[in-house]
Amino acid sequence: MFAHFSSHWIALPMIQDLRRIEVVEDAMVAVLRRKTEAERLAIAFRMWAFARDLITRRVRSDFPDLSEEEVQRIVAGRLSHGAV
Repeated sequence: MFAHFSSHWIALPMIQDLRRIEVVEDAMVAVLRRKTEAERLAIAFRMWAFARDLITRRVRSDFPDLSEEEVQRIVAGRLSHGAV
């Protein structure tokens, strides 16, 4: 399987079982189990912050004329799947 990324085609690993597409690999499960609750929470927060920053940059890029309040409203909506 191939994907187009930044004007290049890259090979993607073949997924043997499509039911496992969102399953965490055993090795990652072992790593996460060794972490404390605080460490896992910190990882989750950093992932959320990264996603928020990525979405914010994309919205600003797509809609440069929006106010900061409008940008944040769109970002909040996207992060909450439209619940906000």
